[in-house]
Amino acid sequence: MRFMLDTNICIYLIGQQPPQVRARFLATPLGDVVMSVVTYAELRHGIERCPAEDRVAASQALQRMIARVPVLPFGEQDAHSFGVLAAAVPDRRRDAMDRLIAAHAVSMGCILVTNNEADFKDYPGVQVENWTLKPEPAAIDIKTMQNEGRD
Repeated sequence: MRFMLDTNICIYLIGQQPPQVRARFLATPLGDVVMSVVTYAELRHGIERCPAEDRVAASQALQRMIARVPVLPFGEQDAHSFGVLAAAVPDRRRDAMDRLIAAHAVSMGCILVTNNEADFKDYPGVQVENWTLKPEPAAIDIKTMQNEGRD
């Protein structure tokens, strides 16, 4: 299973917060997490808007991230997917960058990881996961624990 990170998740990972996002990222096999070049462009834009004294550090943090998270190019198949998504939800006024990221995830067969689930609602074929949500605690089966000697 492959995951494509939305911009907000990349920002959380660079900042190493919240802990559940970092934990989920580290638990996912290397190569199963990718980034759209559209997300990379948004992150570069953010770096350029940083105060001059913070730009070098921000750029280095992003370089460390892309050393582990491949940046996928946006090609013809992705553009086709964008056309399909834009036509499928014409009444929604969503950010064009979000549509491009969603289209890229769909065409690459990736699950889109975001904390902005509503931004991707109603796009056909888009699968979304939110790694900022804390996992539900596992149900405790008392009988199983007793049988295993953990009572």
